[in-house]
Amino acid sequence: MKRSKLIGLLVLVAVVVAAIVVFEPFKKERADKVTLGFVTTLSKGPAIIGKHMQDAVNLALEHIGGKLGGIETEVIFADDEFDPEVGRLRTEELVQQNKADFVAGYIWSNVLLQSRAPVLKAETFLISTNAGPHQLAGEECSPFFFSTSWQNDQTPEAMGEYLNQAGIKRIYVLSPNYPAGKDMAAGVRRTFKGEIVGETFTPWPGHADWSAEFANIRAMDPKPEAVFAFYPGGAGVKFVKQYDQSGLKNDIPLYTVFTTDTTTLEAQGDAALGMKATMFWSPDMDNPTNKKFVSEFEKKYGYTPSSYAAQTYDGIMLIDSAVRAVGGNLSDKDAVRKALEAADFSSVRGPFKFNTNHFPIQNFYLREVVKGDDGKLMTKIVATVIENGEDAYAKDCKM
Repeated sequence: MKRSKLIGLLVLVAVVVAAIVVFEPFKKERADKVTLGFVTTLSKGPAIIGKHMQDAVNLALEHIGGKLGGIETEVIFADDEFDPEVGRLRTEELVQQNKADFVAGYIWSNVLLQSRAPVLKAETFLISTNAGPHQLAGEECSPFFFSTSWQNDQTPEAMGEYLNQAGIKRIYVLSPNYPAGKDMAAGVRRTFKGEIVGETFTPWPGHADWSAEFANIRAMDPKPEAVFAFYPGGAGVKFVKQYDQSGLKNDIPLYTVFTTDTTTLEAQGDAALGMKATMFWSPDMDNPTNKKFVSEFEKKYGYTPSSYAAQTYDGIMLIDSAVRAVGGNLSDKDAVRKALEAADFSSVRGPFKFNTNHFPIQNFYLREVVKGDDGKLMTKIVATVIENGEDAYAKDCKM
């Protein structure tokens, strides 16, 4: 072989080898399995909320054939036991031991705030399907954090707007003393144009008797025209029944967020009848995805899903859409992020899109507790209060 041909051949081999070395890191690698860690409350007082979320995860997986993005999937449910420290420990286990590709769930803002660090530090995608503390919507937003629910302030902001529309000028605010409770009060305070004549933050958890607070409201002169309250889960059952028993309901209407829904209505009974609340979703929303979700949820579990279930169902469909969009290449974090931001899935609430801080831009509705044709209590949408609502903290997010 002539020297010139040999040199040419060697150069060609070198080019081919170099190309392999250069392009090999960019080769797409499809994951063999997707591991999803889901943190919620499955024991103690508010476990009913966790059950709604867990059932929604399982129904969503059933609807996509048990596989996120068409890839074999393992879901690990972790019980935070209604305790921020336990939630953090369970989250660390999911990230460090189970090597979760996604961590989702979280009912409580204090649990989420305590638990976020190990997930975000590992650059694992964290999808909140309930808690929406203002910190994660604003200055502490993260490219690895997404929400399929709302920022805490938004739902009470919608209630503040409705109270304005209803001509109410004076309100009293009651809320539990933890991050979400403070955000809820901040939300109604931001939009309500009248006077907040009193504001009480009760201990959380554990406060179960509001007789002193009700006596204080009754003694006010002049009295407030309405009471705004936020008490989710079992606390909401006790609060609504005590408010009704106190006799205040007839004189001072009660307006709430996250207090009257399908996790609480059956236990609240007629004490909740006629009460109004704001929310981004309701079981009676008229779109094909929601009709399928509600119908098959009721058929599978024997009860009507709550907003906790609805936004969790959306969370699983969001993750599925992202895994599918990147062809299972979960190592390409930028591609996964862009796929999550695209939100290319069919939501139970209708059209879905993210703001720049990875919180939804969405409508908020006024819901009233009524009795259905079967005599059972249900919530019914009676008005649209806010269209395409954006949370107040997105402007502080520097992503």
